[in-house]
Amino acid sequence: MKKVWVISLGGSRIVPDNVDDEFLLKFKKLIDSHNAQKFVIVTGGGSTARKYISALRKLGESTKTQSMEGIAITRLHAKFMSILFGRNASNELPLNIEKIERLLRKNRVVFCGALRYEKKDTSDGTAAKIARHLKCPFINLTNVKGLYTSDPRKNKNAKFIKEIKWGDFAKFVNKIKYKAGQHFVLDQNAARIIERDKITTYIVGSLTAIDNILRKKKFVGTLISG
Repeated sequence: MKKVWVISLGGSRIVPDNVDDEFLLKFKKLIDSHNAQKFVIVTGGGSTARKYISALRKLGESTKTQSMEGIAITRLHAKFMSILFGRNASNELPLNIEKIERLLRKNRVVFCGALRYEKKDTSDGTAAKIARHLKCPFINLTNVKGLYTSDPRKNKNAKFIKEIKWGDFAKFVNKIKYKAGQHFVLDQNAARIIERDKITTYIVGSLTAIDNILRKKKFVGTLISG
């Protein structure tokens, strides 16, 4: 089998306000250009999911109900992306890792959203589990250029972190309180998985960074490794 990469495509990159078709077509062009490799692309829910989750929270619905709505949005995004990619990707929406593995045998690109409900998990956690199962690297494409000491959109003094060890990253993330629909570069569960299973992980904010990683060139972003 060709080398496999898992990419977590943040919902904020799919629908920042409206569907960002211009960016997504560039994303498709990038993935198509690396036709010697295979990809599992896990779509997040982004602000779309958070809007529904916020409304359900105000209505007093349980955290599980809020999370299930978020899961539904990630799957909606995955189906949309598979349609956008057309024949270059599987048109099936897998709901478990075994199905992803089977689809990869016949397809170069497989899209999925969150696979199932688990407490304190997000689509990033799903992506990390898939990378663990497939024993492959994990790229998280978000809307900032990488990991910072704090949110750079709220704190102009936030410092960029170019490289960090698995254990240090897990400690960093564990300081953040979980809530359904949380917005952070990677969630606590994903951090635990990549630390325990030593998954090489990249956090990036641009298509150029992904292209450079795939070509084994220098990139702008954060590397999480040993």
